[in-house]
Amino acid sequence: MRILLLGLLALSLSACSLLYRLPTRQGNVIDQRDLAKLQVGMTREQVKYVMGTPVAGNPFRDDRWDYFGYYKSPRGDVTTRTVSLYFDTANHLVKMEGVDQVASNKTDELAKPDLNFVESEKKRDRIEAIRANDPPPMGDSQRPVPGGTP
Repeated sequence: MRILLLGLLALSLSACSLLYRLPTRQGNVIDQRDLAKLQVGMTREQVKYVMGTPVAGNPFRDDRWDYFGYYKSPRGDVTTRTVSLYFDTANHLVKMEGVDQVASNKTDELAKPDLNFVESEKKRDRIEAIRANDPPPMGDSQRPVPGGTP
């Protein structure tokens, strides 16, 4: 009975590597398409409509809005982005920081998830897990000979 329980425990723990890990998104979704819509001279309401509410509000500096984005892929790769927007006393956008760094990234991982990308990542994770658990292939010298002695 004890051997059976240990065998079931070992079998259940060996299957843990096949679990899919969900991507983690925190903060604002900073999308290049939204940043392209921003223009100097826009009002706070227009900026909020395009970008959403900023994550961090500063009670001591009402002229600045900061947008932070954090993404951790299922493979463990981490991407962070920060965009700061500055307003004048008339509540018009006068300066943008961090927009160039977002535009220079070729992959927009913080954008809304693409179903095909998520499915391909899940498939790749499964294949790697299976390969990690499989024994190496046997060469011709290691193959058993039918009817022969090992």
